[in-house]
Order: sequence, then structure tokens, then C-alpha cells
Amino acid sequence: GMAVRVQVLPSPRCLFDEPVQIRVEGLQPQQAVTLRASLVDESGELFQAHACYRAGSSGELDLSRSPALGGSYLGVEPMGLLWSLQSKAPYKRLAKRNVLTPFCVDLEVYEGHGDMRHLLGKCTNERWFLGEGVKRISVREGRLKATLFLPPGRGPFPGLIDLYGSGGGLVEYRASLLASRGFVTLALAYMAFEDLPAMPEILELAYFEEAVNFLRKQQQVKNTGIGVLGLSKGADLALSMATFLPGIKAAVSISGSSFNSFIPLRGEGFTIPPHPYDLERMKTSDESGLIDFSDVLDDHRDPATWVCRIPLERSLAKFLFLCGQDDRNWKSDLYCRDAVQHLQQHGREAEFCSYSGAGHLLEPPYLPLCQASIHKVLGMFVCWGGQWREHAKAQEDAWHRIQAFFWQHL
Repeated sequence: GMAVRVQVLPSPRCLFDEPVQIRVEGLQPQQAVTLRASLVDESGELFQAHACYRAGSSGELDLSRSPALGGSYLGVEPMGLLWSLQSKAPYKRLAKRNVLTPFCVDLEVYEGHGDMRHLLGKCTNERWFLGEGVKRISVREGRLKATLFLPPGRGPFPGLIDLYGSGGGLVEYRASLLASRGFVTLALAYMAFEDLPAMPEILELAYFEEAVNFLRKQQQVKNTGIGVLGLSKGADLALSMATFLPGIKAAVSISGSSFNSFIPLRGEGFTIPPHPYDLERMKTSDESGLIDFSDVLDDHRDPATWVCRIPLERSLAKFLFLCGQDDRNWKSDLYCRDAVQHLQQHGREAEFCSYSGAGHLLEPPYLPLCQASIHKVLGMFVCWGGQWREHAKAQEDAWHRIQAFFWQHL
């Protein structure tokens, strides 16, 4: 018979956030096969997923139509081999450090269900984080430690500032994907990077203002206002920027809160203290040794904590709150509902989407769920939560919502 051919359509080369169609041709009618995806990250960690399938009557297999019968997932999941990738060593998070290179996903087809001894065919899907013509510019201007991503062309394009959480560092892969989708994006580090301390005693609003001013003066940036998005600690910083800095038109909070968390924030003539917490309330799971932080914070409904709230109602920006109902890191669903309700009481609108079965780390689509990993600053293994399939669907939906929201308001 003809050789077995594995295809990735429309092209074996794509952006990481793009869905693809995986097809196999040249099998026997009704043949039982196992598909396996393998990805080696930049630290050499192997991530794999596999699923059992049965070919159709003419010996073809199309993952957008054929159901998986077992393995890492079940049912019709066109992108299941990607979102169910799991590391051999437990508690590893798949994240892209160098956005100038792709992740290469090897797709292999094996004979039968289970033992992967007889390879029938294979191909490689190159998944990039930087679109054709997108420029990456390292920024060390004034105090700023950031990376600027410019879409190809003269623009003008909407401008975004992208903030990650309390793990710190300069995280570029979400910003580079957003730039690939037509936004001038500034990925901004604010802790645990170069000479920025791992746990700053205080964060200065002026530093974030510097970032806004830097972005606003870029020629390709539309002068109608800036957008900001943040995850976790980065989310309350995004809300603070939208509240206290002029020129922010739209803010997205991912798994965040509307109070200032963990580090005091100093503005001009005021300081917002961190929401009170007690690390004694940390719980360690006996079997896994994982840390559960969800009860560390004092009750945010207690008026004694209200000095830590960000006065969102003063902001002229539009807000989008996204969170997962299975967030095991902290009670982001509760905190988001609270923020939205607070805004509504002040006659302000906010978009809100809470995903059942999604965890804390709502990332760009097809990055696999990470239920627990080491927190770079705390040096402990932390629970993030999430159920595989639900989390994957949430990431796809959230990614579309974020882009639509910024296009609408910027």
C-alpha cells in the first residue's frame, strides 16, 4: 500500500496560537493506530501526549472529525495532542523563553493501540511565537526593563503593556503573540529580573508610568490610548495603572483581584498597602508536598482590608475580568465577582468571564495546563488548579475575548 503520510494543514509552520488540522493518509481501512506528540522545551524537558484512533473506511484519519478512543484525552479534539502535552517529570510548566525560535512538535503514528514499537509515519509542526516581520526590541531606557514587539508596517497600531505575575522575570511569549496579531506590545518586568529584587519592598507607580510614556511615544502606536493586561499579581497592577495613570483606555485582569496584593504600591502622595495575609494558613498536601495558598489572604469582605482596594470606580478605562473557577492558587472567581459588582454599583460596566474547570494560569491557547509548578520567587511547588479539557477550551475563548476587547476599545 501507499506510505503513511502525516499532514499538518494548512501548513506545518504556524503561530503557536493557531489551530491546525492533523491528518493521516494511507492507513488500512479501520486500522487501529496511536498518535503521539512530542515537544522538547528549552531546558531539555520532554513533553508528550498520545491518543488511540481508528482509521476511516478509506484509510484516512482526520483529528477534526475522528474521536480519540483512549490515551491523553477522549473524543473529537482537533488540538488535543497539543493541549494535553505533559512532562515526564511532574510539575513542569511549558513556557517559551526565547521567542525567536519555535517549539517543534513531532507527530508520530504507530501501529495498534498501546505499544509504540512500529512507527508508520511522522512529521513536525513548527509553532512560532513571532509572526513574519514582527520586530523584537530590547528596552533598557531609564529604569525600564522591557521588550518591545512591533508588528510589520507603519500602523498606527493599538499599544499594549503586558504584565506577568509574582514569579517575576521578563516574560515575552504572550506579548510576542499579541504583536503577531497586530498590537504594539511592551512586555514589562517589574520584579525578580536583572537588578530588580525578587521580592521588592515597594513597587513604584512611577515605574509603570514610565512604561506608558515610553509606549505612547512610539511612532507606530495609535494616540487614542493604551491597553494593559496582567496575570495574577500583574492583574492588580494593570487595574492600578488603569485607575491612577492617565491614558489607559482598557485593562484586562486574568486570574487577578481588585485589591493590591503582597507588595505595597506607592503613588504620588499615597501608598496602597498590601492586602493582609498570613503564611501560617498555607496548607501542604501530605501525598504531593504541594503548597495550597488559597486561604492565606484575609477575607476581602472585611472592611479592615478595604484600604488595600484599588478604587476602580475612579477609572475611565474599560475592564475585562477573566478567571477560572478551579483556580487553586487564590479565590480569583470570588475576587472578580466582587470587583464587577463594585463597578456596577458605581454605574460602571465591566466584562466578566469565569470559566468552570479552568485553573489560575490562563495562558495563550494550546499551551498545556500546568496544575502545579515551582514558584520562582517562593522556591516552593504551588498548586494552580484546572481540569485539562475545560482549561484548554477556556484558554481558546479567553484569547479571542482579549483580542476582541482591545480592538473594540483601542
